[in-house]
Amino acid sequence: MAAAGSGSRSLPAAAARLGRSMTAAPAACLESVRALTGLLREAQPREMAQESIFQDLLKILTKALNEIEQASKDSCELLDLDTCLLLVAECFRCLRNACVECAKNQDVMRNLGLITTSVHLIKLLDGIEIKGEPLLTAFRCSLQFLGNIAAGNGDSQNSIWKCAFPDLFLTCLTYSDEKIVAYCCMVLFTCLNSEKVRELLDPENLTVALHVLKVYKEQLESQWSFLIVTDHLLKCPELVKVLYAKLSNQERVTLLELIMSKLSEKNSVTSEETNVFMRIADFLASCFQDKCETVLKLTSAADAEDEEALVTVRLLDVLCEMTSSNGQLEHLQALPGLLETAIDTLRLTHLAGKQTVNIFTVTHAMTGQEEISHPAVGFKSHLIRLIGNLCYKSKENQDKQEGETVINSKDHTYIRKERKTNSGQSVFPDPCGAGGSGNGKTERPMTTCRQQTCCSSLAPLNRCMS
Repeated sequence: MAAAGSGSRSLPAAAARLGRSMTAAPAACLESVRALTGLLREAQPREMAQESIFQDLLKILTKALNEIEQASKDSCELLDLDTCLLLVAECFRCLRNACVECAKNQDVMRNLGLITTSVHLIKLLDGIEIKGEPLLTAFRCSLQFLGNIAAGNGDSQNSIWKCAFPDLFLTCLTYSDEKIVAYCCMVLFTCLNSEKVRELLDPENLTVALHVLKVYKEQLESQWSFLIVTDHLLKCPELVKVLYAKLSNQERVTLLELIMSKLSEKNSVTSEETNVFMRIADFLASCFQDKCETVLKLTSAADAEDEEALVTVRLLDVLCEMTSSNGQLEHLQALPGLLETAIDTLRLTHLAGKQTVNIFTVTHAMTGQEEISHPAVGFKSHLIRLIGNLCYKSKENQDKQEGETVINSKDHTYIRKERKTNSGQSVFPDPCGAGGSGNGKTERPMTTCRQQTCCSSLAPLNRCMS
């Protein structure tokens, strides 16, 4: 508490010092701003900060902006660029600190025009050819400031969106510095809402969403790009469809993996979110039905890494996950042709495995590394899982596959008719103990198949799988 009190008493003196340094050399001004930056780390000085402090900081930034602009136009103009950039960075640090959990300061800064000035400065920094550390530091601090002034403040978010979307976001998302890209994602995530997400459907704006996915793919530790997709983009089925059409096969795999991550969250799901995923499920099921036979390319060693086939593998993974959820199960069970497509694909992959020795061959001897990494390993077991789930408690689907022998019984692979439990409920016996004992006591969709070798060898299907 003593430290906080000391900071609040020091604030007027530091503010007065800043005012006096406005006409001083940049180095002296820099020291004055640094003193304020330190004080504004504490909550009490932040709450006590007067508008005059932010007016002075705006004047410093505006002066620096004008000097940089003039120097870029006139090669004869002498400017100590590094010192100027250090001062710009410190001003943004000071402003950034002043915004923390302080809506009053956020509003004052926005009303003074600091957001507009900041965006202008960022565009100017991007145009400087020599990308030294002082410039990168100023660039990063400016984005941190925008992130803090937007945090929890709808008016500031709208102001940034108006000034920065889409051009500034595109500039920063494609920047060569990973920190700048990450801070840009932070600002974008903070500003997005359902209305702004729909603006991404515009062909001129769609590139922003495409670059976010690219950032996630290339920088897997970028938590902000992950959150943009899972918390915002996936809530707009129309955007998912448009994005999917524009993505490369590798990028489609990345998007499907993000959908899997969202599906695996244990958070309670609202009815609105359930409806969104039903619409996404419709689309992904249609993609699987259209492209399911591409997986047969994996029978050839030359096509073992065929990207289109790998998309099909991942589509099946997502559909299995979706049918493991009560929210999407009944909806997917009612989709025309999905069950038939899964059964036909299982038959085709098994026949392909009998014609030559390949990844779909029941007796195929894999190396340890291949068993771990080959994307087709487990594909047939996942098809069985999908078929079982689509038939779970669905008499219509059970009747469709009743008596359907997918593969000759001597190969130990077939879809077997359901049986009744003592309670009269229809189930499929468990082939490999993946969640049930086969005695009818486990009566739910299969969420995973724990014994990969059993299903990849196509053991008899015994129950509906979750």
